[in-house]
This record gives sequence, C-alpha cells and structure tokens, in this order.
Amino acid sequence: MNSFLDCWARVASSLFSQALSGSPELIESIPKPVTGPSIGYRADVTGEVEGTFSVILEGSVLDTPLMGEGMDQAEAWREIVRETFDAAAGEMLAVAGKRCKVERFEPATEGGSISRAFALKAGERSWTVLVRDRVKEAEEKPKPAAAAPPPAAKAPAAQPPAGASDPRHPVALSSGIELLLDVELEASLRFGSRELPLGEILDLGPGDVVQLDRQVADPVDLIVADKIVARGEVVLVNGNFGLRITEVAAPRKRLESIRCLF
Repeated sequence: MNSFLDCWARVASSLFSQALSGSPELIESIPKPVTGPSIGYRADVTGEVEGTFSVILEGSVLDTPLMGEGMDQAEAWREIVRETFDAAAGEMLAVAGKRCKVERFEPATEGGSISRAFALKAGERSWTVLVRDRVKEAEEKPKPAAAAPPPAAKAPAAQPPAGASDPRHPVALSSGIELLLDVELEASLRFGSRELPLGEILDLGPGDVVQLDRQVADPVDLIVADKIVARGEVVLVNGNFGLRITEVAAPRKRLESIRCLF
C-alpha cells in the first residue's frame, strides 16, 4: 500500500538506521500505551492528500545518546522526525504520484486512537513509537460555474494586415513556450563559492578545508544554466539530499535560463 503512513514507515526505517548511533531498527509491533513521559510531533499535511499525522515516542529515548554524544537529544529528535515527515511527502509523490507537503510542524501529545505502532530497537534497548494517521486523499472541490456573458451584437470581423498575427487566436502567442515545456534541463545546488589563487588550488590535498562565503543557516541556490531560479533549505528525501523551496525567481527570470541554451 502507498498511504502516507506506509511511506513514512519506509523512510523512517531508512533514516533512523542511517542517522542514529548503533543503526537501530524500526520494527512494527502490537500497539500499546507509552509508559512514562513521551515526546511527540504533529504535522499538518496539505495537497492531493491532506490531514494530520502524529508520531509519539517513549520519552526515555532521550536518555540514550542515539543522536551522538554532547548533542541536545530533544532538539535532534525534533529535527530528524521533521525530516521523516518531509521525506514521506516526497515518497508519496515518487510511489503514488500524489503531491503533498508538510504545512505545519509542532509538538503533539499522546491521546486519541493509534493507527500503527513500532518498536525502535538498538541492541538490548527498545522504545515504543506510536503513529496517528489522519491523512487521506483530498476531496476534489467543485469549480464554480462561470457566469454567462451578456449577448453582444455581432460586428463584421476585421481582417488583420498581411503578415500580422490574428488576435482572435491567442493560443498562437503561447505555443512557443509550450514547445519548450518538455525540454530537460540540468539543475544543481550551490552551497557557496570562494576565489582561490591557482597556487593554493594546486596545493590542495586530502583533509584540507575550503571555507565558502555562505553560513550554514543561509539558503542554498538552485542553479539552471548558470542562473539562480530558486533558493531554499537542504532536506533529506528517502535517504537522498533534496531542496525545500523558500523563494523562487520571477517567471521571466526562469525563462531566461532556458533562452540562453538555444
């Protein structure tokens, strides 16, 4: 099946084993209440599937440094659970063809019926993970009926001058753009840049660090044909790097990227 919960279970199993110390396993188990304190996160999902999706973890998971020694375990868990929600939205598009996104992400509390339960196992330790799935396919909203235009007197159609385009056929104005919609373009991410003398470049070796002109929190650029078409933040999508768009260039600027290829 390819519900949002199914997609989350697949990507969470992969991300947890890659990101957590000891490569723990996420295994489906019989639902049971979380004993003691818990930590939870809730997402509002919008798009072709919509609703709320929550994950509740046994609070004692914070007592084990699965995220690494010296890290804020609570904040680190918040970030990786957010990544699993975003990755599940990407998985929905990849396997089910349904576009959706995480609109809001906030803390959640245990309560309400549980959809499925999992056990996060690392060595001899195990923690309960409960999931509440309220995401379903969005209902198609009926389109409002267009108002009928008032009757107008017919006038003889004027013939355009020779060589001029016919204004009665606006499709001709956009057909050129439509021909380019299937053109494949190479897109790349730019994290930053720095100018170096040729001598320093020739002296580079394994272990050397080149500092870029951009801080970690700054957005990265999406580049098409040497032009910036969008900016955003780097995320994980099913174990791969992805870009969550935060700003885009105007349509005219994006079309210039295509124009310079011809």
